[in-house]
Amino acid sequence: MKKREWLLVITLIFVVWGIDYATKAWAVYQLSGFPIRFWGPFGLVLHKNPGAMLGTFSNLPPILRIVTLSTGGAFLIFIYSSIQYLLPKKSLLLRSGMSILLGGILGNVTDRILSGSVVDFLIIRTPFWMSPAFNLADALQWVGYLMIVYTLIVHGEQIWPSQDTRKNIWVIPKFQIKYIFVLISVGFGFAIISGVFAFTFLKITIDELALHQSLYMEEKFLTPFLVTYSSISFAFIIVLFLIGRIVSHRTAGPIYAFELYVDDLIAGKNRRFKVRAGDELVHLEDIAERLRQKILPEGQFTLYSLDEVTVEEVLSNDEDKVSNDY
Repeated sequence: MKKREWLLVITLIFVVWGIDYATKAWAVYQLSGFPIRFWGPFGLVLHKNPGAMLGTFSNLPPILRIVTLSTGGAFLIFIYSSIQYLLPKKSLLLRSGMSILLGGILGNVTDRILSGSVVDFLIIRTPFWMSPAFNLADALQWVGYLMIVYTLIVHGEQIWPSQDTRKNIWVIPKFQIKYIFVLISVGFGFAIISGVFAFTFLKITIDELALHQSLYMEEKFLTPFLVTYSSISFAFIIVLFLIGRIVSHRTAGPIYAFELYVDDLIAGKNRRFKVRAGDELVHLEDIAERLRQKILPEGQFTLYSLDEVTVEEVLSNDEDKVSNDY
């Protein structure tokens, strides 16, 4: 995408975040101490929601609920950045929907971190039904969801074309496994370091503040911490594995295809080297074209024409060779 489009996508996060913060500040200032008031189907009432969207997870213990939901919001920033990077196509509508969704989530996460609960103040009612209290961030999240679902249903084939996929995930297995192992090792090491620091800090703090009930307080707070932190770390490692597999695949594919392309040029086959959308090492296309002009005599044509064979077809035809070599 162009820089202007990236600026729009990123700016949407902060716009939604800022609007949500401003409306919540207004609600706290204007609606405190007032009963519910309706104007037609729309109502206003100040409500502190200790859970997630529409009050879900509000029955969990406070430390587990607040820490888990807040960390989950931070984790979503990582997921958002990864998906934005891995999307092979431009798809401005999909990327904008993701930004609106993330902005709404971060608005509620900010509330939860600062006060332990989320400010809700909007209500919708009909003669037969009335919604739970919600806020503008919740409403905008649904807008983001709809934009994402619409794009995936209507333009899914353009985002992930079925003819633009490799049948073999492990193109160069040794390289890809090593790449994934290094990525997971770094993530696991960071999780261990962070976990030891947080656990030790929390334990010492509890022992200092609760001199006569330290064992009870440690059991009450440290056990939920270990369960939550272990779950988040495990999810983080799984995501790193998936990202490593995709990124290594996008790197190994062009390398292997380029090797086959050079072999074809040496054999006198005249075809064009084209990197798949979303793959790394796009500059290999220019190198391949210069090699073709240098190696092949001018005017030479063989079984392949310039526009008939793509990298994906070559990789598909040589899957058995890849499996045998590695």
